[in-house]
Amino acid sequence: MAHKQKERVIAVVGPTASGKSALAVKIARLVNGEIISADSRQVYTGLDIGTGKVTKREMKGVPHHLFDISNPKSTVSVVHYERLATRAVQDILKRGKVPILCGGTGQYIDAVLTSVSFPEVPPNAKLRKELEKLSAEKLFKKLQKMDPARAKTIDAKNPRRLIRAIEITASLGSVPARTPATERYNTLYIGLTLPKEELYARITARLRSRIKRGMVAEARKLHEQGLSWKRMESLGLEYRFLAQFLQKKTTKNEMLDLLEIAIRQYSKRQMVWFKRNKRIRWVEPKDRKIFTIVKTFLG
Repeated sequence: MAHKQKERVIAVVGPTASGKSALAVKIARLVNGEIISADSRQVYTGLDIGTGKVTKREMKGVPHHLFDISNPKSTVSVVHYERLATRAVQDILKRGKVPILCGGTGQYIDAVLTSVSFPEVPPNAKLRKELEKLSAEKLFKKLQKMDPARAKTIDAKNPRRLIRAIEITASLGSVPARTPATERYNTLYIGLTLPKEELYARITARLRSRIKRGMVAEARKLHEQGLSWKRMESLGLEYRFLAQFLQKKTTKNEMLDLLEIAIRQYSKRQMVWFKRNKRIRWVEPKDRKIFTIVKTFLG
């Protein structure tokens, strides 16, 4: 089969707080691999505690790629990310090592590993001006009518993402028919799954830990370095709620309660996205058979 001739790549996917980074490091050390981050916010410098970037110590000597590639004032598109990640995959393969894509941003994973194409629609200033007057709720309803499939996986409270999705749909005249994406590589997809209660407990514990490690001070520093509140809010999740708290729009307790709910909702949207990929082998983080699966795959 021609499929066997494709270069081998491993992808570690799953919802936030499921333990992807730690597992990817273990696999990388086992197979002489290098990790490529597939996280839409870890690409930015300075967004460290809030996005849960692995520390040098947690990397355990394993090379990591595509962290800190852009100032958060500018936006890294899926198209831009795909180009950089593909270059990293090819470079790792060329050196005889195993590329391990790790992250929870489904669009990034699909863009790199499959032939799915993301339209390079230029910004429409006139349309954006009109859309920016609408609330996130109205934008979401608009997108639901235009592209129900995209509405299921988007952050319904993120105006920047909603406006971009509407802009793409409006530019194309209609939602493009989704043709089945072909795999670019011979990819082993490992998906981490946990019982809901356990995942939610992890989300809570991780949030408390990030607060202790200085997540609020990190957001304040970003603003002092010139990141506008509006841009910080558009980065979503932790940074949206931190920006609101630092502007005194919410109390600390309100921020934590709202943020925890938002992260839970985000984990559900991630699973909706990943469940569409029937090639993902779902396992629990402590399942030892993960390593047997990897060894068998690499032969």
